[in-house]
Amino acid sequence: MAIEKITMPQLGESVTEGTISQWLVSVGTRVNKYDPLAEVMTDKVNAEIPSSFAGVIKEIIAKEGETLPVGAVICTIEVEGEGTETAETKREEAPKAEAPAVPAQAVAPKKPAGEKGRYSPAVLRLAQEHNIDLEQVQGTGMGGRITRKDLLKLIESGNIPTPSQASTTPVQAQASVQSVQEAPKAEAPVAAAPKQAAAPNVPVQPGDIEIPVTPVRKAIATNMLRSKHEAPHAWTMVEVDVTNLVAYRDSIKDEFKKREGFNLTYFAFFVKAVAQALKEFPQMNSMWAGDKIVQKKDINISIAVATDDALFVPVIKHADEKSIKGIAREIAELAAKVRAGKLRPEDMQGGTFTVNNTGSFGSVQSMGIINYPQAAILQVESIVKRPVVKDGMIAIRDMVNLCLSLDHRVLDGLICGRFLARVKEILENMNKDNTPIY
Repeated sequence: MAIEKITMPQLGESVTEGTISQWLVSVGTRVNKYDPLAEVMTDKVNAEIPSSFAGVIKEIIAKEGETLPVGAVICTIEVEGEGTETAETKREEAPKAEAPAVPAQAVAPKKPAGEKGRYSPAVLRLAQEHNIDLEQVQGTGMGGRITRKDLLKLIESGNIPTPSQASTTPVQAQASVQSVQEAPKAEAPVAAAPKQAAAPNVPVQPGDIEIPVTPVRKAIATNMLRSKHEAPHAWTMVEVDVTNLVAYRDSIKDEFKKREGFNLTYFAFFVKAVAQALKEFPQMNSMWAGDKIVQKKDINISIAVATDDALFVPVIKHADEKSIKGIAREIAELAAKVRAGKLRPEDMQGGTFTVNNTGSFGSVQSMGIINYPQAAILQVESIVKRPVVKDGMIAIRDMVNLCLSLDHRVLDGLICGRFLARVKEILENMNKDNTPIY
């Protein structure tokens, strides 16, 4: 007999802590290796912590709702037949916990109305590989939860319930959580998030609706508070005449869509211009790391993709090396992954600068909160036709505002002004004569 410890895993390259949202086992529960023990939430992802050992749960140390640093002990397991192997050897052999960007949730009709069944990544993978309709599977886990062992028994028996046998529609996977602001790894220890003030006493009147704060919203609030608390935000804006760019893109968009199979959006041109300017002004591609500023070599552009109930920030890697077509393709692919619930952790890691397409909502001016620990975020606003003075005459032009939020510890107004001026210059000179798409 030996007592082994299960610790809080690192579910992401810059994750420093996690919150136990729900225990899936209790003291005395017998578990197999890789069985899910608890659901954990970070500011980037919701995932399950698998067991590194087979044995019996001896003690649950972390409480539901408790936030612990990576490496902290959350529970202990009594393991049989350890022999001469050490606990350290076992830990080295045990695989790291998977950190899917979008763990799936599915409707479980066998459960009480309103209750949702949650499936582990291993269960979802087996169901997908063997075409198993999870709605028809009776789970043996805690609360009727479907386990990997349940599916393996079905597969061995050959009696696999398929979607065609179902009287209801197949399971529809939904993205359950992801941080809105994916933050790449800092080279120095990251300071702890600030303590939140006590909740205000808000009187509730008849007719008011009380909406519980979900783990997703809590993670968003924590990350935003941390960015605003630690980074002294400053803000600046320029307006850009993109009349030639608009005419150029509109003249080729239909042919491009027919040939390539995806849209050539205005946003691809803006990302390309920002990537080019970042190469010329590498100070903008920096991060605050406590006792130093880290200027990143790779130019990886974080972009925001929204669903009905969440916001994801996937990353276009090496954006400066890609053509406008390549950037447009990646934007389309990342957006499709988000909406299909197939975004992977690596799709959201490594961002060095964020470009946000706020213009897609009709916004014309906004101040973004910096994607910590990056040093700046650029909001691309809506393109609108406005009367402007050009060559001493009033003309109707396509104008867009570019709004930059910056971390004043890392960047000053001078460098940001020059950077924005360069982005403006690139965009205003984009046309069919000097802007290759391929």
